Amino acid sequence: MKNLLFILILANLFLGCKSPQARPPEVVNSGSFIKESVERNKELNKIEREKIQKVISSFSDKAFMPSENGFWYHYNSKVENDSITPKFGDRIAYTFNISDLDGHEIYSKKEIGTQYYTMDKEELFSGLREGLKLMKASENVTFIFPSQKAYGYYGDDNRIGTNVPLICNVTLKTITQNND
Repeated sequence: MKNLLFILILANLFLGCKSPQARPPEVVNSGSFIKESVERNKELNKIEREKIQKVISSFSDKAFMPSENGFWYHYNSKVENDSITPKFGDRIAYTFNISDLDGHEIYSKKEIGTQYYTMDKEELFSGLREGLKLMKASENVTFIFPSQKAYGYYGDDNRIGTNVPLICNVTLKTITQNND
């Protein structure tokens, strides 16, 4: 009797301890949300680039160059005899203002003041970080950043809204090289 009871308990353990099976989904999505998002972003990017090209063509006195990083720039004052540009870890001082594509100033140089930045070691929106690497001390450059190189989808929580391309006029004052 004890053997039979023991066999029944063991059989119940083996048969009753089966792993639960996941229920198959009722609706299968094949990435349609991602595809829709990609198409929507392509359309927004196309519209934004058309606006930027229109702004560039309105600056008939300035020849804007496209950068490898997806923005455009023009040297208002260029230093020819110096070859030092900021590198990783260099400390720089710069001033800048920010405007929208219609030329409405969002932040002025006076309001922002002189900014200090350690290259690639602190937070800065990607377009400006990449643009500063093109500059030499005492140069003044006008940058046109598409929204994804500026504050993107989130804006800056103050005056720059969602997906706003920016025009920034930047003056690089000093470069203190990192000797490490």
